Amino acid sequence: MEGFRGYERPDGTVGIRNHVAVISSVTCANGVVDRICAEVPETVKIIHVNGCGRGGSDLILHTRTLQNLCRNPNYAAVLIVGLGCELIPADSIHLAAAFTQKPSEKIVIQNEGGSGKAAEKGIEIATRLVKQATEIKPEMFSFDRLRIGLKCGGSDAFSGLSANPAIGVASDWIVEQGGNSVLTEIEELNGTNHILMKRAATESVANRIDEVINQTNSEAVEILGDFAKLMISAGNIEGGMTTIVEKSLGSAVKGGTSRINEVFEYAEIPTQKGLMIMNGPGYDPEAMAGLAAAGCQLILFSTGRGTPLGFPGVPVIKIASNSRLYKNFELDIDINAGEILEGIQSIQDVGAEIVDLIKRVASGEKTRAEINKQEGLLCMYTRHRSL
Repeated sequence: MEGFRGYERPDGTVGIRNHVAVISSVTCANGVVDRICAEVPETVKIIHVNGCGRGGSDLILHTRTLQNLCRNPNYAAVLIVGLGCELIPADSIHLAAAFTQKPSEKIVIQNEGGSGKAAEKGIEIATRLVKQATEIKPEMFSFDRLRIGLKCGGSDAFSGLSANPAIGVASDWIVEQGGNSVLTEIEELNGTNHILMKRAATESVANRIDEVINQTNSEAVEILGDFAKLMISAGNIEGGMTTIVEKSLGSAVKGGTSRINEVFEYAEIPTQKGLMIMNGPGYDPEAMAGLAAAGCQLILFSTGRGTPLGFPGVPVIKIASNSRLYKNFELDIDINAGEILEGIQSIQDVGAEIVDLIKRVASGEKTRAEINKQEGLLCMYTRHRSL
């Protein structure tokens, strides 16, 4: 049986990494997490800048993100570090992790008598969790156990002609294997409603596709007015793009040609197999956080401008849209789709190259972002202004 070497979790999911994640529930706990991970370098550090200045829907959104991130199967165990007076307490995050039956612990700084004592306790716990994780042996699994996130960042005029359609080939492959592929970045699907709705598995899915794209567009018009038709970054413009619709037409092809089976909310865990859409933003770190919380074990990330950004504990495969970028970012990019533009390879050829790398990364080969330790901060989607 062709497959990958992964790690089965007690809840039946399969990780392609076997990390121990140390997660802060609030920015005030970041220093303690820093110290724990410095002393136990085998851990994965997940810290963020969010505090108690949240309310309403954002409080729910961030709680869900942190809770479901703990459930990502790439984490063999989790240690949550809280302060003690935050709006999203360590207890609520720890409870979500406990439901997966994976090893999970929590530390509350105010209960431990300060940061020093909390860090010492955390180092002891993290060391024990790492030892337990090393005892989990990899097994062979079929590719239907994979869930892959699709992302494009810093696009240029070539992204929709090279890297993104090659990702679409890989997306169709994982769907054919019985796995999951998750398309997101709703503002970068603006104007593609009619294309994507035709591929919906049901009328309700089609209506939901139309609804989330129109809602995001309406919010952009409310905030940006006439400039909403641009709604692209300076880097995108410098890369040769003119409007958000132009970017969206290129972005949508990351989803290949498969039927769309579900539309779910940011950082939720989908219930269906096949291709689906997550109602999330295009901002790179926020989009990747949502994909990781949705249970994606791996992310395909195209770029036409160049970015080294990865995600803690979730391998990110970078695909360059042009050869000039690839040569300039050779130590940060995994695959060069620019050869499509030069006639050296076809879209199918590069798609097959991405599939081959997916297979190797799923069995433990490190991506450039992992090798370079480009993990960054956890950045959670915020729809409303903080209080």
